Amino acid sequence: MEQRAQVIAVDGPSGVGKGMVVRGLASRLGWHRLDSGALYRILALAAQAASIDLADTDRVAALAAKLDIRFDGDTEEDERILVNGTDVVKEVRSETTGGLASQIATAPAVRAALLQRQRDFRVAPGLIADGRDMGTVVFPDAGLKIFLTASAEERAKRRANQLSARGQVVRLADLSAEIRARDERDRTRAVAPLVPAPDAVEIDTSLLNPAQVFERIDELLKTRGFLR
Repeated sequence: MEQRAQVIAVDGPSGVGKGMVVRGLASRLGWHRLDSGALYRILALAAQAASIDLADTDRVAALAAKLDIRFDGDTEEDERILVNGTDVVKEVRSETTGGLASQIATAPAVRAALLQRQRDFRVAPGLIADGRDMGTVVFPDAGLKIFLTASAEERAKRRANQLSARGQVVRLADLSAEIRARDERDRTRAVAPLVPAPDAVEIDTSLLNPAQVFERIDELLKTRGFLR
C-alpha cells in the first residue's frame, strides 16, 4: 500500500499567527500548504459573483468543484491566492469576506463539498494545513497537530495592522467585536466546532514574537522527527 504524504495541522481562530506559521513551515520543510479558511472565503466570493444567495447552500456548494485554487508565496508580502488563474488575495483577506465565509461554514453541504478539496492538497513530500478543524476533521491522522491561541484584544490589534498595511481603513473596536462574534459562532456550531484535537499541542502566541513561536515549534518538529 502506498504511504500517504505526511501532514502537520495548524488550527486556531483568526489572528493567532496561523498564516505566518504555515508559510514558514512550508518554506522550511519544502512542503505544500493549505489555507482551508481561504477556501470558504473564496467560495463565498464566487457565490456573490454568481449572484447566488449565501443561504442557498446547495447552490453555493456546487461551485466548489469549479474552482481551480493555488496558494503561492512564502511571506505575507508576496502571498498570492490564485483562483482560476486570477490573484484574489486582497479580496480573500478582507474582514468583510471573512464574515461571509463564516455564514456558509456551518452548512453541511458546503463542508462536504470542500472536505475532499482540502484532502486533495495532501501530496508528497508533505502538507502544512491551516484551519479550524484540520486536526479534528480533515486530517485526524496528522503527524503533528498544533493549536494556536491568543487573546481577542491582541488578535484585533494584529488584524488591524494587517488590514491597514493593505490600505484598508478599520476601527479597532469594530474589528474586536467582529472577531468575538465569529469566535462564538465557530466554537458553538454543531458541525466541526473550533476546538483543539485531544492530541494537539496548544501554543498561546499573545506574548510571543514570531521568533519565539518558531522556537517552540522547532522543538516539536525535532521531537516528532520532522527536523534533525
